[in-house]
Amino acid sequence: GGSKRRQEAEAAARSSVFELQVADTLDGEKQPQLIVKGALDREQRDSYELSLRVRDGGDPARSSQAILRVLITDVNDNSPRFEKSVYEADLAENSSPGTPILQLRAADLDVGVNGQIEYVFGAATESVRRLLRLDETSGWLSVLHRIDREEVNQLRFTVMARDRGQPPKTDKATVVLNIRDENDNVPTIDIRKIGRIPLRDGVASVAEDVLVDTPIALVQVSDRDQGENGVVTCTVVGDVPFQLKPASEGEGEPQNKRKYFLHTSAPLDYEAVRDYNVVIVAVDSGSPSLSSNNSLLVRVGDTNDNPPVFSQAVLEVSFPENNLPGERVATVVATDADSGKNAEITYSLEASPLSSEAPGGIFSIDPDSGDVSVQAVLDREQRDTYEFQVTARDKGVPSLQGSTTVVVRVADRNDNEPRFMQDVFTFYVKENLQPNSPVGMVTVMDFDKGRNAELSLSIQPGDHDQAAGIFSIENDTGTIFSTVSFDREQQTSYTFKVKAVDGGEPPRSATATVSLFVMDENDNAPTVTFPSNSSYTVLPPSSNMRTVVATVVATDADTGLNADLNYSIVGGNPFKLFEIDPASGVVSLVGKLAPKHYGLHRLVVQVNDSGQPPQSTTALLHVFVNESLSNATVVESQVARSLHTPLAQDIAGDPSYELSKQRLSIVIGVVAGIMTVILLILVVVMARYCRSKGKHGYEAGKKDHEDFFTPQQHDKAKKPKKDKKGKKGKQPLYSSIVTVEASKPNGQRYDSVNEKLSDSPGMGRYRSVNGGPGSPDLARHYKSSSPLPTVQLHPQSPTAGKKHQAVQDLPPANTFVGAGDNISIGSDHCSEYSCQASSKYSKQVRAPRPAHRPVEP
Repeated sequence: GGSKRRQEAEAAARSSVFELQVADTLDGEKQPQLIVKGALDREQRDSYELSLRVRDGGDPARSSQAILRVLITDVNDNSPRFEKSVYEADLAENSSPGTPILQLRAADLDVGVNGQIEYVFGAATESVRRLLRLDETSGWLSVLHRIDREEVNQLRFTVMARDRGQPPKTDKATVVLNIRDENDNVPTIDIRKIGRIPLRDGVASVAEDVLVDTPIALVQVSDRDQGENGVVTCTVVGDVPFQLKPASEGEGEPQNKRKYFLHTSAPLDYEAVRDYNVVIVAVDSGSPSLSSNNSLLVRVGDTNDNPPVFSQAVLEVSFPENNLPGERVATVVATDADSGKNAEITYSLEASPLSSEAPGGIFSIDPDSGDVSVQAVLDREQRDTYEFQVTARDKGVPSLQGSTTVVVRVADRNDNEPRFMQDVFTFYVKENLQPNSPVGMVTVMDFDKGRNAELSLSIQPGDHDQAAGIFSIENDTGTIFSTVSFDREQQTSYTFKVKAVDGGEPPRSATATVSLFVMDENDNAPTVTFPSNSSYTVLPPSSNMRTVVATVVATDADTGLNADLNYSIVGGNPFKLFEIDPASGVVSLVGKLAPKHYGLHRLVVQVNDSGQPPQSTTALLHVFVNESLSNATVVESQVARSLHTPLAQDIAGDPSYELSKQRLSIVIGVVAGIMTVILLILVVVMARYCRSKGKHGYEAGKKDHEDFFTPQQHDKAKKPKKDKKGKKGKQPLYSSIVTVEASKPNGQRYDSVNEKLSDSPGMGRYRSVNGGPGSPDLARHYKSSSPLPTVQLHPQSPTAGKKHQAVQDLPPANTFVGAGDNISIGSDHCSEYSCQASSKYSKQVRAPRPAHRPVEP
């Protein structure tokens, strides 16, 4: 290391820059002096180290050395130097203050104050100094205020670098700052007038009859931005009949400035749309894109292309009758879609196409307001509808017109009373009509209408309230009903009033009289007032023919044919002695009286009315034929018995007159029957006898056939022995006809016809048909006729077995089977009938069960 320093010192000593000179001082000392031989440049070398060696002259010489360091101080001999003479940078517009842009750097070889550099603006405009900030120490250029590219698109200025030496030295550099565009400007739209279309204050007036594709305005669109940010697209928004078309297709036109024509794209109709708000939107191509809009109010001008129009083709108006002349009926209003004079309307009346009658005499119309007035008093009952036409004309050129039909319907007022078709309604109803049946119908009308013609019907009681609660009326049909069943015999007619009240306000009413006559029904049988059934009339036998015997008097509660009576004799006149006048009921003698006609005659008189079906009543007329009435009690008893005698049996004259003929017929019939029975008995006995003898021969204790028939001799003066059962004969049979009862003199009823006969004087011999006390002596009658042998059945007769049942069935003594049912003592007709039927009875004789009963003639 030491050698090296020696070498350097030596080298320094030998340097051309420094030189060491030794001078002797006055003190005898040696003073080394370092002398600069060459130029010094601190920027090249700022220090030197020199080695100084001192050597004495001894031997060996001794020496020492020291290092001399020489520092070169700076002088301001260097100017600052920028790295670049031109600095260029891009700055986005609208950058926020404080945004660094770039750093300027300058270098100075000097040191210290001479090397300290400060940066300042050189040649720079006021806007640069306002917008930018330059840091003096660091040289950073930053944004002081926001820069708008659309105001300053480039900043060009110089920056100086200055040291602090004395005198200071400087350097300068140029700064070019390009402002980069940002999409910070919206497009602008300018709408201008074109052609003859007036446009003022954003309103364009266009007639509705313009042709399609007519330009109505010029639209200019621009954008202050650059590049894509300034490329603008323009459109019309909304459903409007307008569209934009480019004004030119030239390529030299700036992208951020364009022109368009606003054209009509469809026909305009003032009546449909009068104003269009045309909105035009411009959109640039920036990211994000910006847009703006502008609007144009297009007002469509009217032309007279629409006639006046009524809201209804037919206007119906309701107007009340009985009006005052000059009253307003209605107001008709027509509208015209046009405007101005084209929409000014005048009204007039004309006759309706369906009616030739002019409305001018009855109706008038105000030409301006359309008020329709009536000039006359209307009466709905005379005419309820008027029809005419209203015409509306506008004042356009040419004039257009429209029309409507007005129908005036006259509304009803309650100015008419209800009116019945008749003042008096007469009805005829049948009696015995079922309750709640209709008995008649009234007709009432009201010339009014609606509620004024809604009628309410009610029954108003007549005199003495005879209809109260009996009649009701159906409101809808006017049908009258009865709540009871009528009986003409109790009341023949009813009179009451029916009231009709309408529903008007105030209500009006009317009344009508109803007369109801009850028609007769044949519901009553005739009533015989004379004679009574228990009375009688005495008729002398010497009476001449056509002698009036009696008059039957009958009445009928019905009327008309139902009370027209006819008289007839239906029984008790077997000899046709009497005849009755059908109309008057006079009974006359029409036959000649004979002895057999003496006695009581019971005429059954029937009285019939002429109704349908007819009603009838039967009465008894007793006629006693005799010279005089010597014993009235006897006649009265006969009359009383006749009241209990069936009407089918005739009571006419003396019943004993034909009795002998009747008895003979009875005897012949009985004898013939007995002979037939005897013959049958003989045949049966002979047959048994022959059979018994052929099989067994004679048996002890048996008699031969002669003993079977032993004739029995009877005393003619002695009456035959009566059977115990013969005391009660067989009763006559009566038919089911209703008989008129009679009473005993003491008020008791008769038990039978026989009892009635037994009570009559002189009738004791007709006491009983079956041989009871007072019955005819049949044995005596047989003796006087042709006596017959008597057959006696002895107890020893063969009775074994059922072969002898025929013998046991023989009839008992004094019994006539079948004859008693048709024989009635006191009836001539029955006596004749018995005589005529005697042969029949002789063949049909039957006997009850009791056997061994002798049959006697």
